[in-house]
Amino acid sequence: MKLKVDDITADAREITFAEPEQDINRVLEQGPVHEYRLKEPVEVELSYYRSGMDLLLSGRIKARIAADCARCAEECETASDRPFRLVLSPKVVGYGEETDLKADDLEFSLYEGDEIDLSPLIREQILLALPTRPLCQEDCRGLCPRCGANLNRVQCDCRTEWLDPRLDVLRTIKLQRS
Repeated sequence: MKLKVDDITADAREITFAEPEQDINRVLEQGPVHEYRLKEPVEVELSYYRSGMDLLLSGRIKARIAADCARCAEECETASDRPFRLVLSPKVVGYGEETDLKADDLEFSLYEGDEIDLSPLIREQILLALPTRPLCQEDCRGLCPRCGANLNRVQCDCRTEWLDPRLDVLRTIKLQRS
């Protein structure tokens, strides 16, 4: 989806559209968060207007995200419903003198040309919405380290105490009590 810069006025406009999941999934597969994939197109609700030379965008992104649980390796799905806000300034304006990153800078970006391509901005918001580790549930018990059974489904009979034989020498140390 692209917006023509000249069509953006001081009056707020609202649009709703679906961003195809294929490009975002391709970025997810090639990047550091390859365990995630989108199940369907991303729903985008967008409000935009101009304030001087700046373009202000705000809205909401809704997506269904699938991943393999980091603990039990079962496929799980989660819904993401993320609000966002962006301020776009013309590239000719630049960032200014200060180079320290501030919290407001995460909502700031530059544009050039006579069109704004929303696809990279939507991709960025989806990446920011992803949890650091995919979990099927917060209290996922994971897999048994001995037999590999999914501990959410079955209770295995494996011994849960596991001692490293390299640490046996530590059991021979006698501590003095004062």
